[in-house]
Amino acid sequence: MFENLTGPGSPPSLNALRAFEAMARTGSATRAAAELNVTHSAVSRQVKALEAQLGLRLFEGPRHALVLTEAGRGLLPGLTAAFDQIAAAVAEARGTGRDLHVAANASLAVKWLIPRLADFNRLHPQLRVHLVDLAPHAVSRRGADVLLRLLDTPRIEALGAVAVIPNAVGPVIAPALARSLAQDPRDAVLAAPRLTPRTHASAWRDWAGLSGRRLPDAPERAVAHLHFALDGALAGWGVAVLPWALTAEAVTAGRLLAPFGCARDDGAVAAIPGAGEMTRGRRLFLRWLADQGRALPPAPDAT
Repeated sequence: MFENLTGPGSPPSLNALRAFEAMARTGSATRAAAELNVTHSAVSRQVKALEAQLGLRLFEGPRHALVLTEAGRGLLPGLTAAFDQIAAAVAEARGTGRDLHVAANASLAVKWLIPRLADFNRLHPQLRVHLVDLAPHAVSRRGADVLLRLLDTPRIEALGAVAVIPNAVGPVIAPALARSLAQDPRDAVLAAPRLTPRTHASAWRDWAGLSGRRLPDAPERAVAHLHFALDGALAGWGVAVLPWALTAEAVTAGRLLAPFGCARDDGAVAAIPGAGEMTRGRRLFLRWLADQGRALPPAPDAT
C-alpha cells in the first residue's frame, strides 16, 4: 500500500519519532523545532532518518508546503497518545500537583493573560503557573495543562475546548490620530494607515465581510502579531482591526476609539484542556479563566 524505500531495520529512535510527531502535529518543522528546543535542520534530519529506517514516506509535497502521506496520518495518532502519556506520567512523578503549565498565543499572553495572573496567584498561591508560547496556528503543546487561543466554533467543539470570551472584532484608532485625519472618527478609521498582523492577514477583509462595509484604498503597514498592531494603534501609527479581548481596557479608558463598535464572529477566546487527567489545578485555572472572561466589559455593538 505504501512505497517501500528500504528494507526492515531496527526499531526507530525515540528522538526521530518525537521529531516526526511534533512536526506532524504542529504542521511545521519550524514550530516543532521551537517546541523541542532544537534547530529546524535537526528536526528535518530526524524525520528523513525515520522515513529511511521505516521504508515509508511520511510527508509529501513541495518543501514549504509538506503534507502527511497516508502512512504519516496513520502513524501520528498513536505517537501523540504515547508521548502525551509519557509527559503525563513524568509530570505526576515529578510534582505534587502544584505546577500548572499554560501555553498561550503571544498576543493573548502579553495583552490579556499576563496582566491577570497576579490575581490567580493571589487566589491560589499553592499553584505555580509556568507560561510558554503557543505557535500562532497550533492547538496542542506537549506538556501543557491548558492552551489559550482564538478558535472558531467548529474547532472549539471538535477539541472539547471551553469558550472564555465570545469574539468580536472592530477597528480601533487613537483619539489624536482620529482628530488629525477627520472630524468624524469613522472617516478617520477608513483613511488611516492599516496595521496588518501577519498572523491575521485577513483581519481587515474579515471585518469588512462581517460589517458589510466596503473598504476604500488606504496604505498598509505590516506587523508581526496582534499585540504589535495594538501597540501601533495606541501609539497613533495606524488603525487596526482587533479582538475585543485585547482592546477592551484601552477603549474603556478612552485611549482608543472604536467608532464602528465590534462585529461578532463565530469564534471565541478558548481554553483547550491538555492531555492527561483533569487535575484540581487545571479545574481551578479553567474556572478562573471563565470568571475573568465574564468580568470583561461587553463589546460595543456594531454600528
